[in-house]
Amino acid sequence: MGVTKKPDLSDPVSRAKLAKGTGHNYYGEPARPNDLLHIPPVVILGTITCITGLAVLDPAMIGEPANPSATPLEILPEWHSSPVFQIPRTVPNKLLGVPPMAAVPAGPLTVPSPENVNRFQNPSRRPVATTVFPIGTAVSPWSGIGAALPIDQSLTLGLFQ
Repeated sequence: MGVTKKPDLSDPVSRAKLAKGTGHNYYGEPARPNDLLHIPPVVILGTITCITGLAVLDPAMIGEPANPSATPLEILPEWHSSPVFQIPRTVPNKLLGVPPMAAVPAGPLTVPSPENVNRFQNPSRRPVATTVFPIGTAVSPWSGIGAALPIDQSLTLGLFQ
């Protein structure tokens, strides 16, 4: 525990501060409940005031109304989502594209299960993982590159025409 500084009660300024309830941090008074009840509301109100002031001084422009039946062309997934984005583009029925999209995270989670009975670390003794890993490593960049191409070239990458 630290040294507690005693208030100088002979000083009229210190007595005035203590009488008003201020100056308690200088004399080792705990922060709870004094500071915890007074500082957060001030910070919250200050933040709301700053945000409101910025919104009033620089309002956002209102664009054209949203069209829920048309997707803008500039909406594209990030690079790590492109292979998954490719699946509903290439499957003719969108409902049939749901199971392959669900297999993307489910596949790596289920591969260790059949391999779990084998206690060997040698890859040649783990045929499921040895087969799934190279296939996934090849398919993921292939479909990721294809997601950036037009739909008619997305599966072949424009190589086989």
